[in-house]
Amino acid sequence: MRQLPLDIATEPARSFDSFVAGANAHAVAHLRQVMHQSAPVFLWGPSGVGKTHLLHATANLVQQQGGRVVWFDAHQPVPWHVEDAGQLVVLDNCDQFDDAHQHAAFALFIEATTHGVPVLGAAPMPPVDLPVRDDLRTRLGWGHVFAIQPLSEPEARAALRREADRRGLFLSDDVMDYLLTHFARDLKHLMALLDRLDEFALVHKRAITVPLLKQMLTEEGP
Repeated sequence: MRQLPLDIATEPARSFDSFVAGANAHAVAHLRQVMHQSAPVFLWGPSGVGKTHLLHATANLVQQQGGRVVWFDAHQPVPWHVEDAGQLVVLDNCDQFDDAHQHAAFALFIEATTHGVPVLGAAPMPPVDLPVRDDLRTRLGWGHVFAIQPLSEPEARAALRREADRRGLFLSDDVMDYLLTHFARDLKHLMALLDRLDEFALVHKRAITVPLLKQMLTEEGP
């Protein structure tokens, strides 16, 4: 059977240690033990709450423990297969599966379950609301389903501070306040802004300040 390897070596920050769990502590604790379970797990929530981070963190942990991971989404051609040596199957963006992908995902789910391989799925909505065929929807939802919650302002602040420290950046309270009051607490967006701000500061050889942030937004757009 053909296996699509998961290449996540370029995502060192996407680990459980770098994830601010907040109200998602129970989901994180469950995902840390995914290799010791056979029931499927499904994560849902709006964009930016950390679903992709958790998928990669789980896959990283499985690989670090010697397991094999296969990752499938709507951008990958069918057919899909999993070898019995696998330890985790990831189905990302399940809401985007077309008819062919739904057929492949259902067959893959049965194949993985037969070999005792856990399946980890994700989408913006819970399985019951997925626009997919009934048999796939039912199987994605029969295991553990977690609604991933957005971070509170203090938690988002902590996540930004942690990432800034990892990069060796100094973010003043003024800069943090500006980011958190002028933009949604969507970590995906906030981390992208931090990427841009880091690069902009390097190019202009200036410290990161609110005036520099405003200059970047004026020159490059929000």
